[in-house]
Amino acid sequence: MTPGISRRARVLAVAVGTGVLVPLVAAATPAAAATPAVSCTSAKAGLAAKLQKDITAALATRKGTVAVGLHDRSTNTTCTLRANSAYDSASVVKVTVLATLLWDAKKSNRYLTDRENTLAKAMITKSDNAATSTLWKQLGMTKIKGFLAAAGMTQTKPGANGYWGLTQITVTDEQKLLKLITGKNTVLSDNSRAYILKLMSQVVSSQRWGTPYGVPAGVTVAVKNGWLQRSTNGWRVHSIGAFKGGGHDYTMSVLTHSNSTMNYGIATIQAVAKVIHRDLAAS
Repeated sequence: MTPGISRRARVLAVAVGTGVLVPLVAAATPAAAATPAVSCTSAKAGLAAKLQKDITAALATRKGTVAVGLHDRSTNTTCTLRANSAYDSASVVKVTVLATLLWDAKKSNRYLTDRENTLAKAMITKSDNAATSTLWKQLGMTKIKGFLAAAGMTQTKPGANGYWGLTQITVTDEQKLLKLITGKNTVLSDNSRAYILKLMSQVVSSQRWGTPYGVPAGVTVAVKNGWLQRSTNGWRVHSIGAFKGGGHDYTMSVLTHSNSTMNYGIATIQAVAKVIHRDLAAS
């Protein structure tokens, strides 16, 4: 027996497809594997407890694996669930691609070309895959990793061999990205941030599901979604969004996999979004 580890919770290391050693707990009974709990903090009295209760209830009957991130600048409210769990990015990574493009252009003290603007708009507003592949190849791994380092997105691992949709992302890093897009910083210029938010606010209506669900009237919405079906873990369905108005300024990331269908994943995300928007509006 390994010193310091009980027989009931012996740590095993298994190699997964990423080549990373992942610790697994071998438990005598399934009950030993505790389900992660929603954690919330807030400067506003009672808000953290309400959000924690309502997000937990929204997910109580949902299958699949869900990660949640919320931050509201106005009330200094944060909620997390599985914040450091990795998910295949699907098209959510397109916001990172655009941010990298703008970050790199800023370093060269240049504007985007007409071609780059056309590709960026198609990539974000219509989730155009060909446009994304073109920009991903143009940027190259060095620049993409350079932006991730500058952004402090240390948990994000770019997909290899051009497979940008298999980039590994976490709620922690998606929330870092949204924070950069929505607040003044030295990584992205004010013009770059405004451009990203503009395109995310112009996403076609058929792709405006997810985190905007239940948003109160008068609150601005910037969103980017992603969806991908694979032979393992079923459908990945994700939604990240930025919202401002009604006395609040908040970002939300909901990542899911092991969904039976795309619509099932959307419904899970929207169950979470609905209670978050409602609780913040009432605070």
